[in-house]
Amino acid sequence: MDAGNHSTVTEFILAGLTEHAELQLPLFLLFLGIYVVTVGGNLGMITLIGLSSHLHTPMYYFLSSLSLIDFCQSSVIIPKMLVNFVTEKNIISYAECMAQLYLFIAFAIAECHMLAAMAYDRYVAICNPLLYNVIMSYHICFWLTVGVYILGITGSAIHTGFMLRLFFCKTNVINHYFCDLFPLLELSCSSIYINESLVLGLSAFNILTPTLTILASYIFILSSILRIHSTECRSKAFSTCSSHISAVAFFFGSLAFMYLQPSSVSSMDQGKVSSLFYTILVPMLNPLIYSLRNKDVKFALKKILNSRTGS
Repeated sequence: MDAGNHSTVTEFILAGLTEHAELQLPLFLLFLGIYVVTVGGNLGMITLIGLSSHLHTPMYYFLSSLSLIDFCQSSVIIPKMLVNFVTEKNIISYAECMAQLYLFIAFAIAECHMLAAMAYDRYVAICNPLLYNVIMSYHICFWLTVGVYILGITGSAIHTGFMLRLFFCKTNVINHYFCDLFPLLELSCSSIYINESLVLGLSAFNILTPTLTILASYIFILSSILRIHSTECRSKAFSTCSSHISAVAFFFGSLAFMYLQPSSVSSMDQGKVSSLFYTILVPMLNPLIYSLRNKDVKFALKKILNSRTGS
């Protein structure tokens, strides 16, 4: 398509969550509070794991990586979102929009595969405890983490690269609170067939593959738990697994609802609600879910607090 025949868009306006003026301040305070909890929880988890030598294990290595991803993900989305609640128009330049899109996709894909790596780690720890140190060696954990980030960077580069080839000449108002794939595709006056195919294809790989890995891991884990004779140990294991599975279900369920359907049948208003789960709520809940029911994390926190009180 000839770019000279169109007045290309140089900046966008993010419509935000709602147009009701009376809701702007309450929503601003709500999401500001969520962001503070998210940043504090995830950076606190990274710091705690780094300072506590007995937490230097594969499980907590992956957990600190997940916390880093969640911190970065929320920082890409929420600060710009908060601007929408206190300004008349939330303007974002074309370059900033593409950068936000790239970073969002990279961290979202990385989180999908990091959760799968964490589930595999738990499977090895529970079902093959004698071989755990061999299978989950430092080098294996390192290369698993590198692979997670490579998948995120590669998938994001593909999506963003094909987005950059489109022309935007219909309107510059994005019906969303951040630069997401489908809201941007709605504004394009170019053919988006390849882009939609990529969204469905790559989303199927990056959502379904980790989901199946997690399901398989937890099926083996639950079968091992059922063989535990102690009722108390079994109930504790079920309690921990249920909290992890609920967090994973929220994350992958909301992602699947948004991206595993053509843009023609998806509603942007429903998409906004779905997006809140994987961009805002899950990054806030993850450090709470993986720490509140974890005795090792509680012990490490008490130890650090006691040492600082004593000093």
